[in-house]
Amino acid sequence: MFQNRQDAGEKLSSVLEKYKGEDVIVMGIPRGGVVVAAEVAKRLGAPLDVIIPRKIGAPHNPEVAIGAVTQDGTVIKDEAMVQILGISDEQLNVLAGRVSGEIARRVNAYRGGRPGIDIHNKTVIIVDDGIATGFTIKAAIKSVRSANPRRLVLAVPVAPADTVQALRETVDELVCLQKPELFYAVGQFYTDFDQTSDSEVIQLLAD
Repeated sequence: MFQNRQDAGEKLSSVLEKYKGEDVIVMGIPRGGVVVAAEVAKRLGAPLDVIIPRKIGAPHNPEVAIGAVTQDGTVIKDEAMVQILGISDEQLNVLAGRVSGEIARRVNAYRGGRPGIDIHNKTVIIVDDGIATGFTIKAAIKSVRSANPRRLVLAVPVAPADTVQALRETVDELVCLQKPELFYAVGQFYTDFDQTSDSEVIQLLAD
């Protein structure tokens, strides 16, 4: 369906070209989403920045997501999982703090010490290389919303139809090129889905 992330970014750019000339900020989700976002930013002539949502893992099983946090400390929780596991808000905040430390390290490395771009009253386009459940992306949307952008757009090459439907009400516009009913993983829709390196993200942002 998509040759690689650059190809996905080019195809996504064609749909988003209507925003060219507006006061637009493109925000990629590392790592792979930044490659897609860079193509969009290039086509729109817009600045590129990062928004980093990461899941909060359960205390005794980090693979089980009980929440998500972003670089500004925005936290969302999976109400059902938190209740099932009996995790208090205090415990959740401690776990979120640990994840925030890793996010801060990445933000500093990716931006090279540069400050984040002011997104207040701007059109912000959040870009990823695809969405599966949409859980962590909700934290990114909430975080960006808190900065009061003029318009918030979520743009991805591929996501399950039910995830797209669930996320549509959280943004002003959702652009998704493919919404397959049979969805197992984002990588199944790419010929080349090699892992993106930190150095590649750093270079794209520097450019």
